[in-house]
Amino acid sequence: MKGSIFNGWRLTAGIAAVLVLLSAVMVQMAPDPVHQARWVIQLTAWTSLLLFGLAFTASSLVRLSPSPATRWLRRQRRYLGVSFAVSHLIHLFGIFALMDLDYALFQQLTNRMTVIAGGGAYLLILAMTLTSFDRMVRLLGPTAWGWLHLIGGWYVWASFAASMGKRLGQGPLYWLGLGVVLSMLALRLVSRRVATALVR
Repeated sequence: MKGSIFNGWRLTAGIAAVLVLLSAVMVQMAPDPVHQARWVIQLTAWTSLLLFGLAFTASSLVRLSPSPATRWLRRQRRYLGVSFAVSHLIHLFGIFALMDLDYALFQQLTNRMTVIAGGGAYLLILAMTLTSFDRMVRLLGPTAWGWLHLIGGWYVWASFAASMGKRLGQGPLYWLGLGVVLSMLALRLVSRRVATALVR
């Protein structure tokens, strides 16, 4: 299983290939270029949430429910995190495409604060991705690396929470998305409490 596509950078490459394929399908199915961009944005918003959630809760899941599946998930946390970055890069390409195709619509769908907050999220995602390689971890040092990924992870979590929260009026799908985001928080808090109790 060690050399399997379900481990390490092969897992990241496989997920990236699936993301590109799914995005291409969205482009082929959409009736016009604006819908192509919007469908890719919507698709990758959900794939990003899924991949981020798996990486963000991997340690919590194995602490609360140790099993071969959760231990595998924790081992693949780095590669799932980079896969999330790939998904969100495609998401960014979709946003740029929408800006170019219909800037008036883009302005209706967003605002200055969203752009600033989203830009901050992308900078942190870039920093976390660049420091997902062993050499960069050694150069940065474990303390700085830990703080970067702690702050970056929670910032991205908050971005997802805000994104889902402001769209609750658009339908039950976003209620489900917010539920997923809040479940991540619950898992992290409960696992921390369990860890504290074990230390005592």
